[in-house]
Amino acid sequence: MSSESQIVPDTENTGLIGLLPSAARPYALLARLDRPIGWWLLFWPCAWGVALAGGAIQRWDLLLWLLLGSVAMRGAGCVYNDIVDRDLDRKVERTRSRPLASGVVSLRSAWIWLLLLCLAGLVVWFQINLTAKIVALCSLALVAAYPFMKRITWWPQLWLGLVFSWGALVGWLAIAPDGSLAMLLLYGGTIFWVIGYDTIYALQDREDDALVGIKSSALRLGDNVRPGVLGFYLLALAGWVGAFWMVRPDYLALAALIPLACHLLWQVGTLKSSDGDDALNKFRSNRFAGFLMFLACLVVGQAG
Repeated sequence: MSSESQIVPDTENTGLIGLLPSAARPYALLARLDRPIGWWLLFWPCAWGVALAGGAIQRWDLLLWLLLGSVAMRGAGCVYNDIVDRDLDRKVERTRSRPLASGVVSLRSAWIWLLLLCLAGLVVWFQINLTAKIVALCSLALVAAYPFMKRITWWPQLWLGLVFSWGALVGWLAIAPDGSLAMLLLYGGTIFWVIGYDTIYALQDREDDALVGIKSSALRLGDNVRPGVLGFYLLALAGWVGAFWMVRPDYLALAALIPLACHLLWQVGTLKSSDGDDALNKFRSNRFAGFLMFLACLVVGQAG
């Protein structure tokens, strides 16, 4: 079992969270506002869809709305996840300090906070066209089912991929309502990216997960985590290459993916699968990976 000093706590009363009134801090922690990496990872696929569809410059305001929606809906998803997982969270060292698991926030208060976050997301929903609205609503069933996946399959990361990649569809359709094969390839590639980085994230909890019966791709892959993550990232790049080629059939367009590919290979090549701190740092580095992909989508989308 990892020693407590090696465990990265799941909640932190530091930074901006520490400046909030004491009564507000548990709710900020419940929505993971102390962990901005989550909403960046939810936002980037939205931004990619907008950019690759050619609308990033003309609809810069839409990017801001989608960023706000990502913060709100990622927070709502975390609250819902903690409501479902509150009993399991008490059994895992990293998550037992979460506000619901520790009893700092009541179940009734958590449901109210979830509703308020969803209302904020609803404001953003009204800023997109009808096609994008309908597709966005379709994601709710996937979101609702996600917390249960770790109980029934070794691959909850695949389900998370379906959820966290959905913004690529919404962002694209908000610009080009008819959709395209390029949009689907962008979405498919993003699913594998999510599986890869969330497998890295799950490395932190392998021992506790095995003890309490939580399933994950990190446990399923065992000693093959690094080649597994490499495979997921290569599949992601293959999907994105296809999407870029559909938008602009030019080898120079594919060159826009080289910086991102190098970054993903660096993650795999330097990953220490037995080091929780390293796994967390590699996971968080995907915020930069998302930015590199956005730049690539912006260049190709405007040129296409």
